[in-house]
Amino acid sequence: QVQLVESGGGLVQPGGSLRLSCAASGNIFRIFDMGWYRQVPGKERDLVAAITSGGMPNYRDSVKDRFTISRDTAKNTVYLQMNSLKLEETAVYYCNAHKWGAWRNEDYWGQGTQVTVSS
Repeated sequence: QVQLVESGGGLVQPGGSLRLSCAASGNIFRIFDMGWYRQVPGKERDLVAAITSGGMPNYRDSVKDRFTISRDTAKNTVYLQMNSLKLEETAVYYCNAHKWGAWRNEDYWGQGTQVTVSS
């Protein structure tokens, strides 16, 4: 079992910045891809950014050049630096750990952290 604990959410004005953290229960980054998703009520959970077990980041188009995903293997923590935040990016942000398997994949989720962008 993998446990993920997010932190760093809060209230920020449009154009502001936040850094989210996701602490994992153990050194999993070599075998798990890590991702940040966000969800608003009534809508699906969308992938925002991810980093593969090999360290390759990727982003949804709308956050490129504003968000940065990174990881600290010594601290078993993944970060999402969010700059120039927009009103429409208000959501609950979730950390995900994903492992591809021959028979089944594994997915673990954190409890989520609320990000509110408001003036």
